[in-house]
Amino acid sequence: MLSRFSSRRHFDDLSEEEILALAISSEEDDARIYRTFAARLREGYPASAAVFDGMAEEEDGHRSRLIEAFRRRFGEVIPLIRREHVAGYYAREPVWLDPDLGLDRIRAVARQMEEAAAHFYAAAAKRTTDARTRDLLGHLAAAEAGHQKAADALEARHLPEDVRAAEDAGARRQFILTWVQPGLAGLMDGSVSTLAPIFATAFATENTWTTFQVGLAASVGAGISMGFTEAAHDDGVISGRGSPWKRGLASGLMTAVGGLGHALPYLIPHFWTATTVAMIVVFLELWAITWIQNRFMETPFLRAAFQVVLGGALVFAAGALIGGG
Repeated sequence: MLSRFSSRRHFDDLSEEEILALAISSEEDDARIYRTFAARLREGYPASAAVFDGMAEEEDGHRSRLIEAFRRRFGEVIPLIRREHVAGYYAREPVWLDPDLGLDRIRAVARQMEEAAAHFYAAAAKRTTDARTRDLLGHLAAAEAGHQKAADALEARHLPEDVRAAEDAGARRQFILTWVQPGLAGLMDGSVSTLAPIFATAFATENTWTTFQVGLAASVGAGISMGFTEAAHDDGVISGRGSPWKRGLASGLMTAVGGLGHALPYLIPHFWTATTVAMIVVFLELWAITWIQNRFMETPFLRAAFQVVLGGALVFAAGALIGGG
């Protein structure tokens, strides 16, 4: 029976033949996904790639046994039915199509795949009244749960603690190079470089709306400039810093955020109130930059604080003096 709002079938309306065909196609899809993960990881994380190769072989083994069971019961023609053809079947986002999928995300997706499949089959077994179908779904649930145990065994064999630690360190380094480093550069540029024009305008005009407009223009303009500069000057192929559009997005967005932080207070109509709030925001921005440098870039806290606060204070003083003069 077709779903009222689509051409998909309800799971409760599937025959045992169709359920078995669905299990076969699901095992085949999962094996292909794991092999895709392995191919993505093979160059940078060979031990993790070996784990996913093993998981794909596990899926192939289950699919072969399912096909043998289907042939014994229903013959050679296996109906074409996939999870997207069934209403209520657990959906999976095609994350494996993302060329920049990280190691941690791949591991998490694989675990979710196995857990979701096991839960789905277990729930389906409870909903059916046919003993043979219930038994079939129960075996499928046990098989999916067994996949996770097999994956744990494969990880233990291919990923000893020292190897896993090395791969995790490589993944963290890649995260820092792709997101943290350009984002930090953008935040520093947006927070510090916009101090002079914003506070010069503030003290020269004592007009909060004009100051906000200048701050908005400076922040957005700087964000666009930094974003394009970061994306254009390094394609990441030789440096290994990752996707240029990701780095450009991180740099451009954080540049705009850094400038807007002390521009937004000038939406307050009272000049000195807005200026006081803006100064507090600047203080928080500079200490946030210091914390990020210490946390991710391993810069000693006092040295980072001295550099950032001194630079910010000098730029702020320049803007205030120029505007006040």
